[in-house]
Parts: sequence; structure tokens; C-alpha cells
Amino acid sequence: MEKEKLWLRFQKYFLAYEEIGFSLDISRMNFEDSFFERMEPKIARAYEQMKELEVGAVANPDENREVGHYWLRNSSLAPDVTIKKNIEETKKAIEDFANRVHRGEIKSSAGLAFKNILLVGIGGSALGPQLMADALGSHRDALEIYFMDNTDPDGFDRIFHRLENRLKETLVIVISKSGGTKETRNGMLETQAFFEKKGVAFAPQAVVVTGEGSELDEVAKKEKWLARFPMWDWVGGRTSVMSAVGLLPAALQGFSIQEFLAGAAKMDAYTRVSETRKNAAMLLALMWYDAGKGCGEKDMVILPYFDRLMLFSKYLQQLVMESLGKEKDLEGKIVHQGIAVYGNKGSTDQHAYVQQLRDGLNNFFVTFIEVRKKRSASSPEMEPGVVSGDYLNGFLRGTRQALYERGRESITISIPELNAFYLGALIALFERAVGFYALLVNINAYHQPGVEAGKKAASDLLKLQQRVFAELKGGQKLSAAALSDKLQVEPEAVYHLLVHLVANYSIIQATHLLEPDKASFYFVEKAL
Repeated sequence: MEKEKLWLRFQKYFLAYEEIGFSLDISRMNFEDSFFERMEPKIARAYEQMKELEVGAVANPDENREVGHYWLRNSSLAPDVTIKKNIEETKKAIEDFANRVHRGEIKSSAGLAFKNILLVGIGGSALGPQLMADALGSHRDALEIYFMDNTDPDGFDRIFHRLENRLKETLVIVISKSGGTKETRNGMLETQAFFEKKGVAFAPQAVVVTGEGSELDEVAKKEKWLARFPMWDWVGGRTSVMSAVGLLPAALQGFSIQEFLAGAAKMDAYTRVSETRKNAAMLLALMWYDAGKGCGEKDMVILPYFDRLMLFSKYLQQLVMESLGKEKDLEGKIVHQGIAVYGNKGSTDQHAYVQQLRDGLNNFFVTFIEVRKKRSASSPEMEPGVVSGDYLNGFLRGTRQALYERGRESITISIPELNAFYLGALIALFERAVGFYALLVNINAYHQPGVEAGKKAASDLLKLQQRVFAELKGGQKLSAAALSDKLQVEPEAVYHLLVHLVANYSIIQATHLLEPDKASFYFVEKAL
């Protein structure tokens, strides 16, 4: 009887876009049949607000900005001809630039063809290109790509070591919307210094993607960088992969950016309809709402059963958590919204945290992502009549069933294969689902005040570091408590800063370093 009920529920709540071979199965979520009817007022309002957003309404009231990532894959939706023209001209400029690099018409400062890309960015300015490179890349790529997406000196050195004998064949892409992001600026300055150290001209091999007139844009103009591409105010970092941020490195690697955009546009069209049972993005948003009782009580676990989608959970962490993790709603009420996202890939995680998912705290729901075609070539048999891809499929379905037997909820998304088109479709699906969910719970999905608060705190700490240096140069041995009294700041912050300075600056030394109450710090006259 239970099997018959499941079969009927599956048929009732299974959605397929047969034209593109996409399907969504929400039947293993625990919503009641009356749920859609109860949610109808919120759903209807969300559809109307989404329509207004797409035609150019101010969707980010904090910054008085439009939100136009949907226009990037369908410029006819843009609210004015200037934006439409900018989108189309930028796509053409990207394709022309990539083609000229591939043909060897654009060469390095040493007159060599480019073989490598070094992309310097962080967050949305790196995650999208990283996902595309991992999902679509192969040994046949036109250029090999490397990423610097932090301000970690050891991370810089690892990349420089790999590229030090290939700098004359390396194109550098620096991406920062504002041009003032410190991690990206530091990566750029470190790269410039490394090029100079190796005797290679940087500017003739450097390309920038940034806001027109930004600090970084002005630097690129002044130093006569190889090329400049725009990043518009109405595109947020976490939804920028279909702007020059993602399209430029993708085109240079040889991926079909037209197919990528077409996949996203197709999914947009499917998820623009107001018939909820046929709208995959609204169904996803509603499942998130029901599972977490409208306030994120359950985490979202992303399990793609395909190695090339390993970074998808990392990409969705930023898209979902930065968009939905908000203290206040649009009316200013304290709501503390958000959905925690984690995951890796199947079936790897069956040997990691699926044990807890099945038998531990029931504080999550799983989103399985199935790629039906496992391999283009024929496969050897692992045993009679069974190949490795059969196992992968079996583990997905088996894990789904094992979780269901313990009352654990899951969603299953299925695509026929992974290529540029379907990657674009997946990204667009989750972008709209995030937008719908934010509208259902009445929050602003398109600002990130918490991120800005962290940047300000970091800036304040760096200013404090200069003051600490100045005090220590006086020649006295000082404890963290004594320094904090002098500077009128919190002593623990001073102590941690001093420990950092001792580890990284040889002119600062200490006694009893790891004993906070006894540690004494002092300045010595010798080279860094």
C-alpha cells in the first residue's frame, strides 16, 4: 500500500520539461496536499513582484538599484535600449577578443601565443568562473586556467610556482566590480610584483573586468592594460557569471557561451509561468519554505552525482546564503532569515556525512542532482551486465530511498547530460528559486550588509596594526594589556594582532608568546 501511495504521489508531483529533458521530483518532501492552496496569496504576490523586477523595478531599495541578471541572457527584456546595446556589444567584444587570442592575433608582450589564464578575483568574481572551468573543462581547452581567489600569500606562491616558467604565455584577468575589493587588489599587486621579478611586462598581458570609472578601471587605463570589459551596477557579484565575469574566461577556454546563455534563457522561460505546478523555480522555493517553516529551520544539502558538479554546492552557498541570510525583512522587522547550504558530491559523501543524514539530527533536506548520461564512450563491465555508471545511479537512488525510510526529505533534479546549456539552465533555476523564496519571506535578496560589516572590521584592524607598530617602535617591551590601555582598544584584539605580527614580521619579537597574561612584545632593528 505504501508503495502505491508513493507511486501516486510521485506522478502527482513530478514535473518534466520534456523538450529539454529536465525533471524535478518533489514527491519525497513532506508537504501536505493543502500546502499550495494555503500559500497562494504569497505565491501570487511573488509572481507579480518578480515580473516587476524583470522589467526594471528597483529591487534593491538599500542601494536604489535595479537587478538585471535576467537581461544578460535575454537582452530584449532590458528596460532601455542603452542597457540592451551594452549587453550585446559586450558579448560580441568578448567573442571577438577570445577568437583573436585563439588565432594568435593577440599575443603576449614576448610575442608568444597565450596558453594560460590567471584569474584574480574573489566571491562572485571567482566562484562562477571556477564552477564553469570545473564543470566544462577538459584537456582540449584552448587555454588552461588558474585561480587566485584569496589574499593568502601561500596560495599566491603555489600558483606562481606553477606559472613561473610560463608567464610569457599567461593572460591575467583581474575581476572586481567596485575595483576596491582588497583581496583582489592584493592578488593583482602580488601578480604585478611577480611579473616584474621575472622580467615580464604585466600591463600588455592584463585584462580587467570592473565597473566603468572604478578605481581599478582608472588603473587599467593609466597603465594601458591589454583590454577592459564592463561590470554593470545592476549585476550583483553572486549573479554575475553570465556577464563578462564568467563569459570572458569561458570564451577564452573555448566553451560555448551562446549555449550557456541559451540554457539559462530557456529555464527563465519555463520558470516565468504563473502556473505553480509547472514552475520548477517556484516549486523549489516552496519546498525550501515548507521544510524550514518559512524561517530556514532546515539546512539545504546539495548532492550532485557527477564529479564535474562538485563545486556546485560551493557556488550555491554564496548564491543562497548571501542572498537569504538577512537580519531584517523589507519592513525593517528582525527576522533572521537564511538557509545554510553544504554538500559535495555523490557517491563520495555516502562515505562521509550520509551516516549522519540518515541516523543523526533531522535538520536538513537533500537536493540530489542527477546527470543521466554518465559517459560518452563505452564502459568496461565491473561485473556481468554492470558498468561503473550503473553503480553511480544505484547509489543515488539507494541513498534517496534510505533517507526516505528514516523520514528524511529530499528533492531530485535530473538533466540528460552536462554541457554549457544545462549548466546555464541549472544556475538560472536556482537564481530564480532564490528570488522567489526571498519574495515569499519578504526580504531583500540583493544586498549583503553582513559582508560589508566584515570588510569594515578588517579595515579597522589594519589601521590598528599601524598604531601598534608606532607604539612598539618606541623601544619598550609592552604587554597586550599595556598596549590596549595606551591605544584605548580591546586587549584580546591587540593580543591576536601581536601574535600575527610576530609570525610574519621579524622586527617584532616576543617572550612567552602563547601565554596571554605573560606575553611581552618588542621592536628590534633588523630587516623584515
